[in-house]
Amino acid sequence: MTEETPIVNSIAPLTNVALCTSALEQAVSRPGSLPGLVGFYGPSGYGKSFAATYAANQYNAYHIACKESWTKKAFLQNILKEMSIKPANTIPQLADQVAEQLSLSGRPLIIDEFDYMVTKNNIEIVRDIYESSDAAILIIGEEQLETNLAAHERFHNRILKWVPAQPVNIDDAELLKNIYCPKIMIGDDLLKKILRAVKGCTRRLCVNLYNVQSFALDHGHTHVSLTEWGQQPIYTGRAPERRVA
Repeated sequence: MTEETPIVNSIAPLTNVALCTSALEQAVSRPGSLPGLVGFYGPSGYGKSFAATYAANQYNAYHIACKESWTKKAFLQNILKEMSIKPANTIPQLADQVAEQLSLSGRPLIIDEFDYMVTKNNIEIVRDIYESSDAAILIIGEEQLETNLAAHERFHNRILKWVPAQPVNIDDAELLKNIYCPKIMIGDDLLKKILRAVKGCTRRLCVNLYNVQSFALDHGHTHVSLTEWGQQPIYTGRAPERRVA
């Protein structure tokens, strides 16, 4: 068991974790006559990859994240590595190995960073795997993933459902502060100000929660509201303006 497991389990109620898990569940439990591909998409920083990790744990899914440098062969080889299967030599043989294992195991496949497959025009290899295995496959990508795939009708019409990731909300923030800021209390006024500043980005919310705790510990506070926070900056991803002496 990895060190991340307690965190994964403790924030399962996060909005995007629930949405991603539900999407995979619908693909896994679909009637046999319906397509088995589902798409989960949204802006960077919305917690899609973390949600995918949780969903993979829940459904014992094979799970990979594509890389820009991957060729079709590298893509297939990395799936087989996840499956603990020695890869064959040719691309057709590799694709058959992946499809066979998905079919025999009954396990779903999660493909994160699917945008790289689209931009490299490698999506047909995924369609081939799906057609050969009839497996539940969850693809995850950025905000324009559905739009970009719409031009590929043979792939697009095999999508059972598109699920948009949602911006982080106050309920998510309440859960996350117990993970990233466990040693102090944060006032509701400061938490809401941080939420407005990060504009829906879960990753930046987590950075700010960590920063608030660091500030509190450095200054001997056990509770930080807007009063204690004062003029401290909230991290939005932008570098601070340079101060010229």
